[in-house]
Amino acid sequence: MVKNEESVRIVIADDHTIFRDGLRRLLEAEPELEVVGEAADGAEAVTQTRQQTPDILLLDLAMPRVPGMDALREISAMEEEVKTKIIVLTAAVERIQIVQALQMGARGVVMKEAATQLLMKAIRTVMSGQYWIGREAVGDIVDFMRTNASGEKPPRNFGLTKREMEILAAIVAGLSNKEIARRFALSEDTVKHHLTNIFDKVGVASRLELALFAINNHLAEQQN
Repeated sequence: MVKNEESVRIVIADDHTIFRDGLRRLLEAEPELEVVGEAADGAEAVTQTRQQTPDILLLDLAMPRVPGMDALREISAMEEEVKTKIIVLTAAVERIQIVQALQMGARGVVMKEAATQLLMKAIRTVMSGQYWIGREAVGDIVDFMRTNASGEKPPRNFGLTKREMEILAAIVAGLSNKEIARRFALSEDTVKHHLTNIFDKVGVASRLELALFAINNHLAEQQN
């Protein structure tokens, strides 16, 4: 089938050949989807992603040699090189697994046994810039994590200053650096400097990780 230039380019990473073959046929039956590569383990998934730079990587977590989580971590670190959005395929959706996958850069988590229609919806949802968790689209991942957080933890500020706490709360609220600078009458460079200090103090490497960390440690609530 000839695909148009607007096709969503997909790489499938799963160690079961029969599953990959079946999934390829299902995906390529859709006129806007094109499978451009396959991988049987995490190492091949990384290679295929680097070589093909697909729009979507469907990544099985339970693969030999290099596990899916390790591949996810390595591919996410290549964000300057590739812009691939990763949808994790898993046999069971557990909160801890969702958190770990999202912290490492995944945009969606789909059950391997999910109906074809749900996988198609997940792909289209992720391509639109949202997240897909289990069986539903999630426009605001921070709200999702706040709703699904379990267990109470005593409030700590991890050595953050009052200004850093304010900026952290703004990150959780989804504000950009420019919006934060405007809110607190700061320059964007000053905001970036504060964010670097915050990342170092709490031990995270991205805005998403920071938002999840703040929610899990009830930091944002301290600013309300």
